[in-house]
Amino acid sequence: MKGKVLSYGLTGFFLFALVAGLACGEKVTRTDPDSQVDMQPSIQPPKPSQLITLFLAGDVMTGRGIDQVLPHPSHPVIYEPYMRSASGYVELAELAHGPIQKPVDFSYIWGDALDELERVRPDLRLINLETSVTTSDDYWEGKGINYRMHPENIPSLAAAKIDYCSLANNHVLDWGYAGLAQTLETLKKVNINSAGAGHNLQEAETPAVMEVEGKGRVIVFSYGLTTSGIPASWAASEGQAGVNLLEDFSDQTILHIKAKVEEVRQAGDIVVASIHWGANWGYAIPSEQTNFAHRLIDEAGVDVIHGHSSHHVKGIEVYQQRPIIYGAGDFLNDYEGISGYEDYRADLALMYFVSMDPATGKLAHLQMTPVQIRHFQLNRASPADALWLTHTLNREGEKLGTRVDMNQGHTLTLRWD
Repeated sequence: MKGKVLSYGLTGFFLFALVAGLACGEKVTRTDPDSQVDMQPSIQPPKPSQLITLFLAGDVMTGRGIDQVLPHPSHPVIYEPYMRSASGYVELAELAHGPIQKPVDFSYIWGDALDELERVRPDLRLINLETSVTTSDDYWEGKGINYRMHPENIPSLAAAKIDYCSLANNHVLDWGYAGLAQTLETLKKVNINSAGAGHNLQEAETPAVMEVEGKGRVIVFSYGLTTSGIPASWAASEGQAGVNLLEDFSDQTILHIKAKVEEVRQAGDIVVASIHWGANWGYAIPSEQTNFAHRLIDEAGVDVIHGHSSHHVKGIEVYQQRPIIYGAGDFLNDYEGISGYEDYRADLALMYFVSMDPATGKLAHLQMTPVQIRHFQLNRASPADALWLTHTLNREGEKLGTRVDMNQGHTLTLRWD
């Protein structure tokens, strides 16, 4: 394949795989930090011991190329227009950044993120798991992209002590209904909570309810929208397995979600809506997303909105003292060696640490740790890359009333009006 340009579809967008090598890092011009604005949280946070801290990550795509380097790779056959073997994505990554010593151990993919998780010690760890976990060969014909991870590689999620996986996304049914069933079964076997997909609509709508000892409960609902690339035919129904797919942002939808929240919510609970929505690329946040997010907080009783689907980080809003992460960006993927959208720096990711006060349901503070995906592993981002993320979040946050400060150690702290 050397010297050949490879083009393929990726959740509705076409990227070009350059197998001759890729300069993954974008040149960053060092400038003075953005002018300081007097923006302090409008509440005095309670003692840290009283807070519930959530680790939130965007899309974790442990299928396809990443699955091939883990101890139990799936059969590599895939059915993409320009790639027929998942191992081809390993080759692209190695051409871009050098050899990956295969097989890697289960903890390898998390890299420096494990030390950061140990340092912060969040109460719960939540991700969007964007792959099917299955041995099924019943791929979804005509979809074009097929992500799967072998069930025997599930210890890779356990290695990071993941507590919850959102499943209402556009890859959970890549290998058919059998693949979905095995995904649900595999997560259950290792005691990882999930929501957003099920054997029927009732299961898909059922939230995960997680107890934080001595502090309270966290309730997570998971929703998907076709704007993220989820086929409409994947919607779960009373007699059909599938995902918890929202048809629209209507009054009826808000009322339905409100009713579901009220069925389970108790005093002191933190309610999270994990939503797979919107395009893969672009910083613009549609007004209908903003309005819907606000109504989820105002009317449906949601405290945290964990948005994902974009392959890069997007702006953050704090509305009614509740955080709205519109696009958390990819957290793990196999895109190394693929070009076409370098300006968005999809190789850079954020670890979001959201600390909530269960007594009020309000945000106390939000800190972020920048990381970079390299060799299918999360590595601490360089100071230059952390600065790039700082400027990006400040540029996008200006219209949302937020900014970030870069701290010593190159972590980021959100500030809001």
